[in-house]
Amino acid sequence: MTGPVSHFAANSLEHHWMPFTSNRDFKADPRLVVKSEGVYIWDHKGGKIIDGSSGLFCVAAGHGRKEIADAVHSALMTNDYTAPFGLAHPLSFALAQKVCAITPEPINHIFFGNSGSEAIDTALKICMAFHRANGEGHRVRFVSRERAYHGVNIGGVSLAGMVKNRETFSGVMPNVVCMRHTFDENQRFTRGQPENGWELANDLQRFVETYGGSTIAACFVEPIAGSTGVLIPPKGYLERLREICDQNGILLVFDEVICGFGRLGTPFAAQAFGVTPDIMTLAKALTNGCQPMGAVAVRDEIYDTVMNASPESAIEFFHGYTYSGHPAACAAGLATQEIYESEGLFARAAELSGYFLDAMYDLRDLDIVTDVRGYGLLAGIDVAQGAAPGARGASLQKKLFWEGLHVKFTGDAGIIAPPLIADRSHVDEICQVIRKVFEAEKA
Repeated sequence: MTGPVSHFAANSLEHHWMPFTSNRDFKADPRLVVKSEGVYIWDHKGGKIIDGSSGLFCVAAGHGRKEIADAVHSALMTNDYTAPFGLAHPLSFALAQKVCAITPEPINHIFFGNSGSEAIDTALKICMAFHRANGEGHRVRFVSRERAYHGVNIGGVSLAGMVKNRETFSGVMPNVVCMRHTFDENQRFTRGQPENGWELANDLQRFVETYGGSTIAACFVEPIAGSTGVLIPPKGYLERLREICDQNGILLVFDEVICGFGRLGTPFAAQAFGVTPDIMTLAKALTNGCQPMGAVAVRDEIYDTVMNASPESAIEFFHGYTYSGHPAACAAGLATQEIYESEGLFARAAELSGYFLDAMYDLRDLDIVTDVRGYGLLAGIDVAQGAAPGARGASLQKKLFWEGLHVKFTGDAGIIAPPLIADRSHVDEICQVIRKVFEAEKA
């Protein structure tokens, strides 16, 4: 192996403090990716690995898309940066229009940031700004859910239902309460939406009755809780949340960072489950992972209310980022959306889903597998706990990699989400590696 990675040794990796990584463990035995193309990545030892989690659920159109690289290059050579405060460039308006063409009505306005985490913090501010503009600034409470992941900025950490993401950081937002998560032991190996459990949505009603519905600004949920192991909403659950929000003037926010852009066979989970939120947070597959970008999509009423509450020529929303709607990111987003459309990747995901889920649920016979959950091209596989919570998952992630498969693990839950360009042979390959590695484990 030649090039910049050829000289890497443990001590040469020390300068980079890696995110969400056991740095000492990784740097003792690094797993470096030096090339990616299609549904595969290559490690620094020359090994070919199938990407079973689309990177971090973002590379939906596959790796190495020349169309996206060319679009980014052209954007940078034409206009590498435009200050987004009081100035603009055409690509951001074009991308906003393109995304709004596939969002459910009446969601027709887009605010750009640089990640899913920024999208969540932006959505929190939009909720506050909307209620204040409506004369309801007393709505200061936010509702989230146990086993929820909403990014790592302070707003998202405050909403988090994952203890490890929050316990070190004491300066979180007050006035956040969490509903129960929807996983139930009796639902193990349920395919698709569980028949029972919709009544857990009434936790929101309990908060309305306990704190007063007029004090609650918004309810944030992932339609499918992705990072904590793919928790599928019970039938009627999201519908009940929508009903309670409507009855009490509460905004319903869907975190679509993982589910969005075809993962469930539809543009967004909102369409897959037939429930339209007031706000959606987007990122990841928005640019196929090729450029950092996040976005918040909002209903017309929210945008119009915030706009009309400010004096003429005044700034309506005191929020934004230096790189909001960056030209290169917008170019990547536009090229990505064109690929989704021209190649019919959302429909392709819907067509492959049945075969994919059959293959995932066939893994239930493995001794260490304790549950399988799935919807669309997204599946979670729980494994029996090892010496400590998460220890087996971390070990399996490394073993799978060296056997030729990248899979994201959270604790002892593996999350399978192949690129939307995958075919049946790729699903078979993913399952073959899982079966080989899992069969070697003692239950």
